[in-house]
Amino acid sequence: MGRPRGPGSGALSDDEQKEESSFDEAVAIPLTGELDLHPFSPRDIPSVVEEYVHACSEKGVRHLRLAHGRGKGVQRAAVRRVLASLPEVESFHDAPPGAGGWGATVVELRAEATR
Repeated sequence: MGRPRGPGSGALSDDEQKEESSFDEAVAIPLTGELDLHPFSPRDIPSVVEEYVHACSEKGVRHLRLAHGRGKGVQRAAVRRVLASLPEVESFHDAPPGAGGWGATVVELRAEATR
């Protein structure tokens, strides 16, 4: 189901086109090593994590904290599947209790990536 359209050709109005195109634009994420995954759609998380790890590795950011939330552990598992497949990743584990516990994953990247 799409959004209702006015009578006529079914084409989007200028405002609707602007609204839809704004969702397709890339979002710049600061490479601080801290990434909150809550704002992202669950289907986008694997690609977001992969791209973020690659970008951090290229910029020399070696210590990451990915906040995925506690919940049922579905996002945590998805994040860890991606991390396990990336050659840049040296290790990963639950964050310490004061930094999110099992609601966040701490990642150590290799000093020299082997992509």
